[in-house]
Amino acid sequence: MLRFLTTKVDRWRQVHFPAMSKQPHSKTLGTSDHRSKTNNRAFEFFKPLRQPLKPPQISQSTASASSLIRRSSGCKDQPNHSQAAFALAILMLTAAIGQRFYNQPELQVDTEAPQTILAPASAIDVIDFQTTDERRIAARNGALRVLMFDSEANRKITQTLENFIKQGNDLRREAGVIPFIETSLLSTNTQRYIRQADENSWQKIWLLARTPIRENILSQSGLQSRTHDLPSIQQRALDELLSYRQRVSAQEFAALSVVIEETRAKYRRAISDINDWFERDPGSPYSAALFDLSEAEWKKTQSGLRKVTKRMIAQGIPQGFPADLKEQAIRVQLTGVVPANAESLSIRVLMLALQANLIEDKERTRLQAEQAAEAVEQVTVSVSQGEIIVRAGEKITQANFVLLDHFNLSGRRFNWLGLGGFGVLMGGAVSVFLLVEHFYHPGLRRRDHILITLLALTPAGLIALNFPALSLPAVGLLVGSFYGAALGAAVVGLLAIVLPIGASVSPIPLAASAAGALVGSLIASRLRSREELALLGGFVGLTQGAVHLILTLMLSPVSTAVWIGVLSTSALEGLYGVAWSVVALGLSPYLEHLFDLVTPIRLAELSNPNRPLLKRLASEAPGTFQHTLFVASLAEAAARALGCNVELVRAGTLYHDIGKMHDPLGFIENQMGGPNKHDQIAHPWKSAEIIKKHVDEGLVMARKHRLPKALQAFIPEHQGTMLIGYFYHQAQQQTKDDPSLTVQESDFRYDGPIPQTPETGIVMLADSCEAALRSLRDATPEEAFAMVNKILRARWKDRQLADSCLTRENMSTIAQIFVQVWQQYNHKRIVYPKVLPVKPIR
Repeated sequence: MLRFLTTKVDRWRQVHFPAMSKQPHSKTLGTSDHRSKTNNRAFEFFKPLRQPLKPPQISQSTASASSLIRRSSGCKDQPNHSQAAFALAILMLTAAIGQRFYNQPELQVDTEAPQTILAPASAIDVIDFQTTDERRIAARNGALRVLMFDSEANRKITQTLENFIKQGNDLRREAGVIPFIETSLLSTNTQRYIRQADENSWQKIWLLARTPIRENILSQSGLQSRTHDLPSIQQRALDELLSYRQRVSAQEFAALSVVIEETRAKYRRAISDINDWFERDPGSPYSAALFDLSEAEWKKTQSGLRKVTKRMIAQGIPQGFPADLKEQAIRVQLTGVVPANAESLSIRVLMLALQANLIEDKERTRLQAEQAAEAVEQVTVSVSQGEIIVRAGEKITQANFVLLDHFNLSGRRFNWLGLGGFGVLMGGAVSVFLLVEHFYHPGLRRRDHILITLLALTPAGLIALNFPALSLPAVGLLVGSFYGAALGAAVVGLLAIVLPIGASVSPIPLAASAAGALVGSLIASRLRSREELALLGGFVGLTQGAVHLILTLMLSPVSTAVWIGVLSTSALEGLYGVAWSVVALGLSPYLEHLFDLVTPIRLAELSNPNRPLLKRLASEAPGTFQHTLFVASLAEAAARALGCNVELVRAGTLYHDIGKMHDPLGFIENQMGGPNKHDQIAHPWKSAEIIKKHVDEGLVMARKHRLPKALQAFIPEHQGTMLIGYFYHQAQQQTKDDPSLTVQESDFRYDGPIPQTPETGIVMLADSCEAALRSLRDATPEEAFAMVNKILRARWKDRQLADSCLTRENMSTIAQIFVQVWQQYNHKRIVYPKVLPVKPIR
């Protein structure tokens, strides 16, 4: 089946990407026909530099390390798994996850009974645990909240009311009292109208009231013709003013005019203050109706407001109490307590002052919910011997199933057919995973598949142990961190699908756990430190808790009385997510060592210059260490441009020459201008052995310090099977002087292997060009480019890159990148003038 999937994918790629499929496999370079073409065109594909260097366009790719290079060059990652391993993985996953098929009843709830089943014996009070649990959960969720008074809210209500009353007193004081003159002179209603009438209406009345009146019939008829169209209240006010004028002297009438103008001015200022206050605070309850109340009415209103407020506080106002119901309750309480003309004003005041003063007593609510659940009696089912449990063709109810299971009539057995079908489903899931692997992370090793399988088995094991939390967050974090977001998300998604089918698991916790795991798997591959991974664990827990809360509210409606229980359960789910993240963080270093994994985090840790091996290299072979740093700069830049694994290239370059510590002075970069050891040896064969030995010694050191095999590969592959040319030519020179000596080229070649990945191939090229680029001081970029091209052509012709999957186009890009890095290291500097000596002060 695996070969079938791989063949289908290759055919699909040939159809949709014909240009990619037509590119030759790098290993076909060994054919004689291709070799002749390579030799003829060896100097064609590295064109000389004729224009200023420009950074190459770096394509953004989501492929895993070096997958882009491998696919574009036609290199195929050989799957490292067999059909036996494939079948074993399916068998293990099916056996572990398909738990519900081991003791599955044939007759289940909502299935039709194949025949009429009679009770073989009497059974009294057989407990229906499932129905009992459902009713207890319903009772717990439906329990009412227990409320208690909030003393702080009561204090704020009383304070708000007193502030409103004080505000009303201030406004009334500013507007002046009613009546402002004796009611025997002008009635109270007339005084109210005079104070609040608009200026035009008042001036019209006042003008008529001041008109001289002659005691004749003609004058009386003229006045009546001028006032017949006035409203009744104005007519009454005019009549009272005219009557007052006739009874008093002109001086007394003028004094009344002064009092009226002062009163009207105060009223206008008070109205202006109310309007200003309303603009600042639209919630102000007062209007001009406040000034229409007499002092006695206002005092009664204040007393009524305080009395109603105390009653409403004592009765309690719950959270979310509808405004219309609150207004209705206030209206009922005010009836007969405040004057009728003050009722509307009082309602507005109390609507603003009265707020919710009842809060939930969480502890008592929880206790009441638990008591409600405990009060639910166990649901039992009884039957007499010979009585029909279920008739043929009828659907089996929960009560029927309880009795059938009690009498062992439900047909519990090992469901081979169901387990086989689940095995087919699991085979499809594993095939989907392998398909995702083929596209996003090809070439996983057998140990990688073993690790992923073991991680996928952990949720099933926890379900079998009745553990309350699923390990999906840990699985997502580990797989995502080790193998990338695509594989991590694939594993989590497939587990979320197959787990509820094969095992009994609650859907809401499963979905919440899967959501947290997906977040972790998608982000973990981007992190570069354990600290960032720990912070991600908190985000995973937050996601898991939030999803659990949302799904609970959507799928399991609960009373507001048990909000504390729902929140507590969701918070616990969030803590489970954080806990599994901590477990993943603690396990990751051990799994990396045990399964020889190279994650970005581990590579970043291994690239720390304070690592023991790198500190030794810097102190014992400082020239080699400086050489390593420059090679790392070249290789990193090229790897980034080609979309390779930059972290792997950086770490591999730092360790590629650690073997030189066995004999630092055997390498010229560590001689610091001192005598050359090889001049004293004067034996090219021994010198070549010293040079070649740094590869073997480097591998020994790497194994001793437990470096990953991916890093160990850089030590031999960066040299490949290259010729140690200097001593080879020196040996040839000696054979001319001594014909008895024979020179075999194999004695002066490294043992290999040649680079097997783009990363090690890039490091080989960077290592070869480093010394040449350092030797260039005043050269132009064109000269540097020509030298780099010469070295790269030599490696290509020597077949050192045949297995690296690097293409000719990659060579051109690498050459440009190397020259750019060289230019950055050898930028021009200004010439400082010589400083004249300063005479000492005597």
